[in-house]
Amino acid sequence: MLNPQEFLKAIRSQGIEFSAGVPDSLLKDFCSVMTDEGSDIIAANEGGAIALAMGHHLATGKVPLVYMQNSGFGNCVNPLASLADSDVYSIPMLLMVGWRGEPGVKDEPQHVKQGKISEELLQTMDIPYAILSDEEEEANKQLQEAVNAMEEYQAPYALLVRKGTFEKYKLQTKVENPYTINREDVIEWMLQKMEDEAVVVSTTGKSSREVFEIRAKHNMGHGKDFLTVGGMGHASQIALGIALGKKNRPVYCLDGDGATIMHMGSGAIIGNQPCHNYKHILINNGCHESVGGQATVGFAIDFQKIADASGYKQTWLVTEMSNLPAIWDQFQEAEGPVLLEVRTTEASRADLGRPTTTPVENKEAFMKNLMK
Repeated sequence: MLNPQEFLKAIRSQGIEFSAGVPDSLLKDFCSVMTDEGSDIIAANEGGAIALAMGHHLATGKVPLVYMQNSGFGNCVNPLASLADSDVYSIPMLLMVGWRGEPGVKDEPQHVKQGKISEELLQTMDIPYAILSDEEEEANKQLQEAVNAMEEYQAPYALLVRKGTFEKYKLQTKVENPYTINREDVIEWMLQKMEDEAVVVSTTGKSSREVFEIRAKHNMGHGKDFLTVGGMGHASQIALGIALGKKNRPVYCLDGDGATIMHMGSGAIIGNQPCHNYKHILINNGCHESVGGQATVGFAIDFQKIADASGYKQTWLVTEMSNLPAIWDQFQEAEGPVLLEVRTTEASRADLGRPTTTPVENKEAFMKNLMK
């Protein structure tokens, strides 16, 4: 296995000083080293990271590093193909891509398709790549080959990173989090307070896993929930489509800070639609918790002002569990679209499971419930 600190040193020794991206579970140890180094920017989304990298190259002439999970590669196809490509501006950049769903490796359903097409996608886009070795000598050789190729062709080069490539590294830089509300506890409380006819669209990551286990714990069934297991940042628009199509059903979007920031423009669309039944719940723990705990800017921005400016009718902020019941009554009775932000700790259960139903089973049960 590669020592992430040593491999980052090797990258920096090649003059690659700038890094930006979105944290990934397969890259979390490497990403944590960069976070502790204090040298990288955690972007809103992968396309934004490509653009940041382009700006760095234009300003300095140096090669930047962009990191991401392969599922986020879709967010950067446009800027890679229409800007960085050698047929357009010809911008060199080193891409480090976590290979979730690698063929032959057990993974979650949402990663299988992306894993199958990761190499094919790079080939289709004419991006040369290597599968990063977990042996230091070979990995450094691959890095040198990548640097040589970028210098010669002035174009992106990718390193696909398999599961288990990097040694474990514990993040030292912690998000300052003064909040005491536990996310799973507050989700459990809210699910039990929702109307019988309400439906829930939950965001990517641990929130959806918690929703599934809470429903099972209380024998509530799973037909009221759409678990957005992939497509980070899109739960709010899925919920909007449902709310517009089922105006007689309360629709709760259970969102996260990282997901909301990733596609923040979605809020402007929500705020300007006639969706009186739309209830947006933002669980904000200030970090990308499920992929290593790297900070978002969730505690540095004002989601209420953003929602107000986007056209939401009302907004609330909860930082203490004792304040939630009174605010919940107002939130539940208000005409949507409305936003409730709840600030929580970053903690979650170590034994948190995953849905035991398939995505198709989830879809079918959810649609059946909506037809009632």
